[in-house]
Amino acid sequence: MLLFKITVTLGFAALMLGLSMVQDGGSAPSKVDKRCTPADLVGRYVIVAGERDGAKEPEGRIKGTIVTFTEDSVVVADKDKKELYSATYKLNATTNPCDITMTSRVESSAGVIARGLIQKEGDTLRLIYALPTGEIPAGFKTKDKQLMFVMKKTS
Repeated sequence: MLLFKITVTLGFAALMLGLSMVQDGGSAPSKVDKRCTPADLVGRYVIVAGERDGAKEPEGRIKGTIVTFTEDSVVVADKDKKELYSATYKLNATTNPCDITMTSRVESSAGVIARGLIQKEGDTLRLIYALPTGEIPAGFKTKDKQLMFVMKKTS
């Protein structure tokens, strides 16, 4: 009788484990299903929030800043349309968020590489990246020598 109870209990546990795996597999989309492509990023965005080194960026520093993505470049301009930054970029579109590698085209920092993450959800785009010598971000919370911007698409 004891052997029967143990067998039934183990069988029930195995069944429940199997059912939970089937449910988990169907409820969570794979990372590849949400990948982004350069075409997804194309457009103009206004920066609505920022963070640097773990602290919120002052509104005066980001207000009116426009970021324009093409399929292979990104350009940042202030409210007076003065170019602040430009770079070419490449995505690893097999992850969500996508890994992004930007290569500066600004004369004073030409060729400097910034690596980070980018994620688009609806008309919101989040970008976080490491400054030179900073640790490459693993999520959307800045640490030392990292910058993050939240942007809303305008066109």
